[in-house]
Amino acid sequence: MEPFPRADERSRMVEQQIRARGITNPRVLDAMREIPRHLFVPPPYTLSAYTDSPLPIGNGQTISQPYIVALMTALLETRSEDRVLEIGTGCGYQAAILARLVCHVTTIERIHAVADLAWKNIASLGLKNVSIIVGDGTEGYIQNAPYNGIIITAATPQIPPPLIDQLDEGGILVAPVGGRDIQELITLKKHHGRTDQLSHGGVRFVPLIGEHGWTDT
Repeated sequence: MEPFPRADERSRMVEQQIRARGITNPRVLDAMREIPRHLFVPPPYTLSAYTDSPLPIGNGQTISQPYIVALMTALLETRSEDRVLEIGTGCGYQAAILARLVCHVTTIERIHAVADLAWKNIASLGLKNVSIIVGDGTEGYIQNAPYNGIIITAATPQIPPPLIDQLDEGGILVAPVGGRDIQELITLKKHHGRTDQLSHGGVRFVPLIGEHGWTDT
C-alpha cells in the first residue's frame, strides 16, 4: 500500500509536466514522485495540487509549479552527501524534495506563521534532516556554512553577497534574479573564489524581502 494517496497523480505529474520537458535526472524524478505535494497545499486548492501551476499557501506566498521545483532541484546537481541552504521555506515542499536527495537541508523563512506551516508539513512526512530557521534569508545562515548548494525560492534583485560567501568551493547556487514582476533563472558556480553564471530562462516568483533583497513595501 502506498504511504500517501494520489500516487498515480504524482506519476502523471512527473511524466507529463517534468520528464516531457527535458528533466531526466532519476533522483529528482523519484523525489517528485515520492513527496505528496497535496499535503503542502491548503484547501480549497488541494484538488489542484498536481496541476502544473503555482498555488497560494497564505500570507501572500505561493508553492511553485512542479516543473519549476524539479528544474531548480536538477540545476543544483545534488549528491547524497551534500548540505544545502534554501532561502524562502514557504510551505516546505521544496525543502522536502531536497531532503530526499541530500544529507541535510537548512531552510530560512522570514514569516513565523509560514515557518510554522512548513514545520507541520515536514514533520508529517517524518523528515529528520531539515532545519527550519526564522530570519532574514538574504543573510544566509553562517552557523551551518559552507553549503554545497544554495537555492533561492523568491525573486531577488541580485545574488545576496552573504550567500556567495557561504557557498562552498565547487558549489552551485540557483536563483531567480531580476525585477519584482519577472526574473531570469540563473545558476552560479563557484570556482577558486570566482563565480560563473548561466541563464535558464524567464520565471516569476514572489519578491525576496530582506537586507540584500527587496524592501517590504
